[in-house]
Amino acid sequence: MIFDENISFDHYFGTYPHATNPTGQTPFHAKDDTPRVNNLVAGDLLDENPNSTQPFRMSPGVASVTCDQNHDYTPEQQADDRGLMDKFPESTGSGGPGCNDYGKGVGVVMGYFDGNTVQAIWNYAQHYAMSDNSYGTMFGPSSVGALNLIAGTTATATLYPTKPNGAVASAAGNIANGSTTGPVIGDPRPANDDCVLTNPQLQTTTMVTIAGKNVGDLLNAKNVTWGWFEGGFDPTGYDAKGRAVCGSNHTGLTGNDAVETVGDYIPHHEPFQYYASTQNLHHVLPKNAALIGTSSDGANHQYGLSAFWAALGEGRLPAVTYLKAAAYQDGHPGYSDPIDEQVWIVNVVNAIQNSRYWIDTAIIISYDDSDGWYDHVLGPVVNQSAVADDALAAPGVCGAATAMGTQGRCGYGPRLPLLVISPYAKQNYVDHRATDQSSILRFIEDNWNLGRIGEDSSDAKAGKLNGFFDFDDARHAPRLILDPSTGSVIWQNQY
Repeated sequence: MIFDENISFDHYFGTYPHATNPTGQTPFHAKDDTPRVNNLVAGDLLDENPNSTQPFRMSPGVASVTCDQNHDYTPEQQADDRGLMDKFPESTGSGGPGCNDYGKGVGVVMGYFDGNTVQAIWNYAQHYAMSDNSYGTMFGPSSVGALNLIAGTTATATLYPTKPNGAVASAAGNIANGSTTGPVIGDPRPANDDCVLTNPQLQTTTMVTIAGKNVGDLLNAKNVTWGWFEGGFDPTGYDAKGRAVCGSNHTGLTGNDAVETVGDYIPHHEPFQYYASTQNLHHVLPKNAALIGTSSDGANHQYGLSAFWAALGEGRLPAVTYLKAAAYQDGHPGYSDPIDEQVWIVNVVNAIQNSRYWIDTAIIISYDDSDGWYDHVLGPVVNQSAVADDALAAPGVCGAATAMGTQGRCGYGPRLPLLVISPYAKQNYVDHRATDQSSILRFIEDNWNLGRIGEDSSDAKAGKLNGFFDFDDARHAPRLILDPSTGSVIWQNQY
């Protein structure tokens, strides 16, 4: 599971499979039998769009470094404007100065990339399976998506009473209705994570804990090996109190991620750190590489990326492996970009395809949220809500004002890319069935007979990923080795 950052479907696939192919840019040419997808081209929305700025193509290279858009729970609902999908610049748009907005100010939110920039993603779609009908389980930013990925719910959070600097904390914007307990709707950090407490840039952040079960608990109960591997998780040192310091940083097209954000390790991108049963608050390294993925590793299944590369190289890759790039490569606008993200994704996929694991592996590429980027599709409202933070149908309303069930979980949220790369993936295939982030959770639960999370988790009603695969066809999908820098095909072989 490669879980990247902050991309709407139309932002990467708005004109798929048609690329502009200007002189001097890596050309992309689609297969003749590429199926149609529900995008800006199919909807005739490139030139006759209801938003105040028309969609426009963004460029490769340094021009792919863009402003970070507003992707909070309420503004994302306001952008959708009761399904009219016409208030993106006014609601989620964020322009310069200080970042590349193509001279469009808040209208930059209408920008999209094509196959001359995100060529690797388009090539994976050409040779494997993708969806044009997959969504964030809820509206909201990174923590929301990460929690729904592993638990199908954000409902059981409790505000930690103080910030790292000792100031009194507030739940406003982090927990629905500003309550001290309830659903996460923002980006609070995992309470008492050493690398939250020791990071100078996180001293005024809000922290929460989360009760209940996640998929790690289900995997442990069945003795299935698993791990979450995240860039920057390994300590670079310890402070005077013996707390871990996560000080690693890298420079990409946007600059150094220690300057642009908080360094390689983004604590609120690590969902297992919120739960007492699966957290590794002190960032303990695995005591033995041979135990990575097991409950005897000493790290409680939470690792840096070095452990992933060691496990892959030594033939000990856990059965369920979650991968989170270091900040500069995770695709998040503002401190990352699609070019650095492409290098990360292609290097991982190439390595797995060249390993013994390829023949029985599914690589799922998905995203935590949309960043607020324009997408023209309103997803089905399967979780209705009526809290002060809601705004989809009217102020304080998402769906019916008399919504039953857990409040503060308005969704489905924005439409997001979802791809499946596997020898058993259907080739050049677009799945149109509705899925969400918790569909990935359900796929893992079903594949290993884990049972369900319960506790009102969306896994029970999530659409299945079965349609992406064909296990009966003897003609397996090829190995497809791409150039990490351009995303173009180096070679492929058919089984």
